[in-house]
Formats: sequence, structure tokens, C-alpha cells
Amino acid sequence: MALADDEVELAEPALWVRQGAPPVMQRPHRHDDLELNLVHTGRLDYLFGGSYLRVEAGQVALFWGGTPHQLVDQGATPTDGSWVHIPLTEVLSWALPTEQVAVLLQARPIVAPATALVRDVAALFASWHHDVLDGGHDTVVMLEAQAFVRRVLAGAARSEPEPGPVAECVPLPQSGAAERAAAMAQFVAENYRSPITAADVARAVHLSPSHAMTLFKRVIGTTVGTYIARCRVAEAQRLLITSDRTTAEIAHAAGFTAQSSFYETFRQVCGTPPATYRRTYR
Repeated sequence: MALADDEVELAEPALWVRQGAPPVMQRPHRHDDLELNLVHTGRLDYLFGGSYLRVEAGQVALFWGGTPHQLVDQGATPTDGSWVHIPLTEVLSWALPTEQVAVLLQARPIVAPATALVRDVAALFASWHHDVLDGGHDTVVMLEAQAFVRRVLAGAARSEPEPGPVAECVPLPQSGAAERAAAMAQFVAENYRSPITAADVARAVHLSPSHAMTLFKRVIGTTVGTYIARCRVAEAQRLLITSDRTTAEIAHAAGFTAQSSFYETFRQVCGTPPATYRRTYR
């Protein structure tokens, strides 16, 4: 049985594998895991950091769950897939090249054809699911998952002149309200490093602030202010792990205008101060 979005955010970091229909996601969520999605049939449509992302049958998506993301309504399309979460601490222990860690922690997923990675990827994911449920095989599953992730990263490096994620963001049929909510999320994803306000977000879609905030909360499931904060914290987490900048420099780079608000928001979201987070995950 798939976890709902609240359960994923509150769950302790651990290896888990789920198969079947897409999980229930009432709003964007985030989690400190590396996530692997394999689509067996149908498709997955994500709102990922403000952009729409479509993962088709036969494709694998790999991304860090720290960026706010949400599965959107699949409509009449039946979807079957596999979901794998690997704790970020485990991934960082693999001693991946620095440039590959940076790719994993960026705000766009890597999407690749499954058949280019493993001959029978569905059977591989099914074996992980069985082994995790059976218990006692987590070490073997983790080793195989590490090898699989390395294959995805190697393929991404070969497919682009410079290492970086490969993802196709596509427009989806949707109502006018959903279009405007997505446009607001996109505006936040592109501008959260600047001192933007809810009024700025509303102005970007030519709505009054009150109307825009109501629409955003109804479609996305969270307030604009919370969404901005999650994007900023996700960027701060990435910089804490991948750079040697001071916390003051990271706070500024992530869009926080005051050190006090950075520490308070970071602690609320991550449960630990920035310096402790850095020591723990590096």
C-alpha cells in the first residue's frame, strides 16, 4: 500500500519500495530521500518545483525529494508503477563524484528510458519490493539500488555536453484555475531567491492578492508563503551539502532576507539547525 503525502513527510528515513497505483498526494510535499519512480503502465504527471513533468510508461525518474513535488490528477489514465525511497544519508555515503551529487540535488529530475539501464528493470524493481517486504535483504537491495542509480547518472552524463538532469516538462490539459496556480508555482520556483511577496506572485498572473492566494491554496493545497519557504529551505539544504559557503551566505543565496528567519524556518522544516544538518549529512 502506498503512503499518503503526510505519511511520507513524517516517516523516519528508511529504504522502502512500493508497487501499484500512484500514491495519494493532496498537496506538494518534500522528504529527505532519493526517489526512484518506474512507470509500468500509464504515466505520471508531476508538479515539480513549479513545472509540470511527465514520466511515460517505460521511463524511470530519479530525483531528490527535497524539492516540493506533487502528483497531479491522472484523469482516466490507469497508472501502475514502482516507487523507491533511499535515505539521503545512505546516498551520500556512496562517495559519488561531487558533480554527480550536485546533479542529484538539483531541482529537476533525471528521466531516462528504463530499457537503456537494465534489460528487465520491472523484474529488478519487483525483486526489491519482495526482498524489502520479506525482510533481512536490505543490504543487498541497497547495493543493487546504488548500482542502478550510478547507471542513471552515467547515462545522464553521456547524454548531455555538461552533466545535468534530463527531464521533459510538458503542458497538461487543465482548467483555468489550475493553469494559474501552476503559473504561480512556476514564478515562485524561478524567483524564490529574490525577496518576493504574495503580492508579487499574484501580480505575475494578473490576479488580486486575495483571489490568487485562495486559488493557490485550493489547487496546490498549501499557502504561497509555505511554498516559497519550502523552495528556499530545499535550496539551503542543497548548498549546505554541496558547498563550503557560510550559513549566512547560504541564507542569502536561498532567498532569506534575515538570518533569524532562515534559522527559524530551517529548523521548523528540517528539525535541526543548519550547521547540525551540514555536519550530519556531509
